[in-house]
Amino acid sequence: MIKFIWEFHLTDENKFKQMKNVAILLAEGFEEVEALTPVDVLRRANVNVTTVSITDKKEVCGSHNITVLADQVFDEVNFENLDAIILPGGMPGTNNLNSHPKLKDHLLEFANDQKLIGAICAAPLILGELNLLKKKQAVCYPGFENHLNEAVISKEATVQDGNIITGNSIGAAMRFSLQLVNELCGTDVAEELARKMLVK
Repeated sequence: MIKFIWEFHLTDENKFKQMKNVAILLAEGFEEVEALTPVDVLRRANVNVTTVSITDKKEVCGSHNITVLADQVFDEVNFENLDAIILPGGMPGTNNLNSHPKLKDHLLEFANDQKLIGAICAAPLILGELNLLKKKQAVCYPGFENHLNEAVISKEATVQDGNIITGNSIGAAMRFSLQLVNELCGTDVAEELARKMLVK
C-alpha cells in the first residue's frame, strides 16, 4: 500500500489531466457504504464514475434496504472505455456479482490488460475464485480468506498489488477510495482530497 504524505497541493497540471472512467457494479444486496464512498470520493477527484446495475433495472436495493438509482444497466456499458472496475461487498450482493458470467469475463480482460480492479469486503472472493490474486497481496472480510486462492493475505485494511486494490470492510471504505484516487489521479490529488475531508 502506498503511504500518503500530507504536504502536496493540487497542481494545475493534475487539474487538467484526462478524465478517467470508472464503473462501480451494483447487485441486489450490495453494501451501501462500500459502494457509495468510492462514488463520492472519486467524483470529488473529477473521475467519471458510472454506477452500473448488473440487472436490467436501474433500481438496486442494498443490503440495508437503501435503494440506489444506477446510472446505467450492465448491457449499456462500454467496458472498453473504462479505466477501472470497482466491486463493493455485502451479502448477498457479492454472491450476485459472482454469479454474473459477463462481469467475470470483463474482469479477466481487465486483468489481462493490467487495468485497475478494486474490490472490498467480501468482493475480493470474486477475484480469488478467478485466480487473479495468485501470489498477490490482498485482503477481504474475515472468514472469506479461503476464497482468495493462493493470495498473500495482508494485515492492512487496504492493500494494492499491481493493478488490484482490495479493502477488508466498511471501515476501510475511505482509505480504499483514496487508494483508488491515488492510482487513477496521482498521489497529490489523493492527498489534497484527504486533507479537505480531514482524513488522517
